[in-house]
Amino acid sequence: MADRTLDASGLRCPMPLLKTKLELNSMSPGQELEVIATDAGSARDIPAFLKLSSHTLVTESELNGEYRFVIKCGG
Repeated sequence: MADRTLDASGLRCPMPLLKTKLELNSMSPGQELEVIATDAGSARDIPAFLKLSSHTLVTESELNGEYRFVIKCGG
């Protein structure tokens, strides 16, 4: 169970990624954030951002056009 949930459903690129970054900036290392997005670009953008950051992608899934990511906040 994630510590926080960010529902970015209905938002278009680049807003899901920007809101994810802002939310992670307000979290403590070790906390987990669940992101829900419906923009297909999120499936590419969020994992690409995480590879360049101190944060870790814990899980990633897609069901009926809904993308879910669980991210562990890094230090």
